[in-house]
This record gives sequence, C-alpha cells and structure tokens, in this order.
Amino acid sequence: MGELLLISDDLLRAERLARDLDRFRTCRVHDLYDDTPPVCVAELIVSDVETLTSDAILRLRRILGVVRSQGAPYLFLVHGHAARAEAQAQMLSASGTLAAGSFTPLLIDTLHQMWEAARPVSAAAFRLAGEARQFLKETFFSGRPVTPVLAETGTELVAKAIQEVGIRDWVQVVQHFDDATHQHCLLVAGLAAAFSGELGLAAADRHRVTKAALLHDVGKIQIPLAILNKPAQLDAAEQAVMRTHASLGHAMLVGQGFQEEMLAVVRSHHEMLDGSGYPDGLKGAEIPDLVRLVTICDIYGALIERRPYRQPMPGEKAYGILVSMTGRLDDDLICAFHPVAAAFGQFPEGASA
Repeated sequence: MGELLLISDDLLRAERLARDLDRFRTCRVHDLYDDTPPVCVAELIVSDVETLTSDAILRLRRILGVVRSQGAPYLFLVHGHAARAEAQAQMLSASGTLAAGSFTPLLIDTLHQMWEAARPVSAAAFRLAGEARQFLKETFFSGRPVTPVLAETGTELVAKAIQEVGIRDWVQVVQHFDDATHQHCLLVAGLAAAFSGELGLAAADRHRVTKAALLHDVGKIQIPLAILNKPAQLDAAEQAVMRTHASLGHAMLVGQGFQEEMLAVVRSHHEMLDGSGYPDGLKGAEIPDLVRLVTICDIYGALIERRPYRQPMPGEKAYGILVSMTGRLDDDLICAFHPVAAAFGQFPEGASA
C-alpha cells in the first residue's frame, strides 16, 4: 500500500492521530493552512478539519486535486454538526465519513475496508469506459437521430468492456463520470450485460439485453438540462417532467426500425408488477421479461450511482432495497441478480432474496 496522508487544521491533534494511524500505515501529516502542497500522490487520505469554513473547504479541495490519485480512498472525519459535515464530505467526493475521536481500532478497520474496496482499476477499464462515454456524447446526446445502427455500435462497446474488465471495474470508473445521464446509461447497460451473463443467456440474447438497457433512458435527451443536471433532489413539479422521459423516448424511436421489445423497454422500464408504475400502470403479465430485467438493473444502477447531493449507496444496501420491493419487481430475477450485486459489497453468508 502507498502513503497515507493526514490533512488537518490542528497539527498537535494531527500528530497524536498520526501516531495511532502509524499502526496501520506510515502516515504523513499536512497542515491545511500550509500554502505549499504536499509533494506526494497519496493512495489513502484522511482529513481531520474541525473548523470547516469556506476557505477550509477550498483549501481541502485544492490539496485533494493535487495529491489524490485516481480512485484513492478518502476518509472525512466529522466534527460537530453531522448533517452539515456529511454534505461537505459529499461535495469533496469523500469515500466515507467517520466521527472524529472514534476509537483507533474502528478508525483503522474503516481505513482497511476502504482500501480493500478501492483496489486499483485496470487501465483497460478507463480506456473502454472513456470510449463508451465519448460515443454517447457524439451520438445519443448530440442531437442526431438515434438509429438501430448506432444502438448496435454502443452495445458492442459496452459488451466488450464487461467481457474484458468485468462489472466491478466498469462501475468504479463510470461512477466518476460528471454527467449524471451518461453515468446512469452506462451503469445500467453494464449491469445488464453482467446480469445476462450471470443468467447464462446465449450471446445473441446477452446482446439484446445490453442494447435494451443502453436505450432505456434515451427520452432524457428531451428533458430540460436544468432538471436533468440539477445538483439536488428534484421537487414534485420537476419529477413530473422527468417522468415524461419514458413516453418521450418511445415516441423518438417509433418508426426508426427498432424492434417492439426495445420500444417496450424504453416505454415501460418504470412499470411495476403491482400496477404502481408509469406511464401506463401496467401490471403482472402485461410487463415482458426483458422489461423486468432492465428495470432491476435501472433501479440498482440509480442507487449505486454518484450524484452531486449524495454518495453512491453501498452494493449490499442497494440490493436490500431491491429485495424490499417484492411484489413490485420479479422476485426470481432479484434472486438471480444477487451475484452481480455482490461484486460491490460484502454480503452475509446465505444472503438472498
């Protein structure tokens, strides 16, 4: 493991903490108010800043921009008002938070878990995800008509990536994409590719599932950017506008040569088995298997993606939410999805739907 960097606004407190952290890894202390940035690229970072003024936040952001290596875990120690500190940690893209003054064994255990969860991502994952993101920018989100040929090309990019680097590395890279819509489309498509493989589907069927997932949110192209990229939760009126994306996407693709099953996924991926979904209130057997499968990937992808106002949900917790939706989602598919979800967190022995 590389160097652990401790950033603090109190050097005396930091030196005491560093002695504790030395049991885990050699620790370098950096004064938040030292205008000379540390000469290192840290692979693990802890910030212990008690007085989080706007200047302190700017200094932290500047230091992190210099020393934080790609994917390096960053633990934000919380002083005072927890809710405010959690929001500040999210703005700084912290990997996790812990109360300042926590017992040393808990602190070290937290750092160890963060390090294990952040093993280096392959260069191939960055390259392949970058190619897929560039493809989306130049095609789906460029104003050009979305055609079956474009969908085939995008599907091949995602399928190749999952086959070469696996779903865990794919998700770790895509979660850091700035554009929320690009991030979500590629997360869901990658999850669908991995899920269809886990189900043992034939190559042609895996391709079909991945393509449906890549297309599922195409209607968001027509949602106002102020709503699409809002750095906070949507209000009720904005939610109503956002919900139109399913029918808008369906209308965009009708007459473009897409198969009916693809159109069904685009229109119906928010339908629920109990009839509580939208836009048509479909229920039970009215919802095809392909739609059910993509819906699970869509919900899970939304839970684990990174947003400006919240951190990605841990894989285990996100899977628990799927399990809690029994009666609304397909229980057999939820159970079958478990091995895919398990790539993103530790699950109790025997955990299942």
